[in-house]
Amino acid sequence: MEFLRNYIDLIIFLILGIMAFIALWCVIERLLFFRKINFTNYKNQEEFDNAISENLTTIYIIYSNAPYIGLLGTVIGIMVTFYEMGLAGNIDVKSIVIGLSLALKATALGLLVAIPTLIAYNALLRKISLLSSTYRINQND
Repeated sequence: MEFLRNYIDLIIFLILGIMAFIALWCVIERLLFFRKINFTNYKNQEEFDNAISENLTTIYIIYSNAPYIGLLGTVIGIMVTFYEMGLAGNIDVKSIVIGLSLALKATALGLLVAIPTLIAYNALLRKISLLSSTYRINQND
């Protein structure tokens, strides 16, 4: 339990930081790809759609799981707080409230990763839809 008390915040923040970095990298990569896209490089609609939707699954996985990683940190933080209360033998409201409020920061960070990633995912999904329609129109001409 001592390990969890000392390192849970660091572990959760590290995981969420890595997730945020990967999400940001994927979004930037997609935006750069969209800027230089050439419709003539693709033989058919399926090949084009596969190329423009690359990395979208990674972004989806990050935005859908970041809140759960944060929630896991919160649950573990609450468990540690209650464990320490049990060991202390007395119930001190101040230490309970401080422990619980510190545990909630993991959920907040999870949401801070998930919300912008969700916004970026939806924006990229819309851009992909527009590019796919444009490709389809260009192929019919």
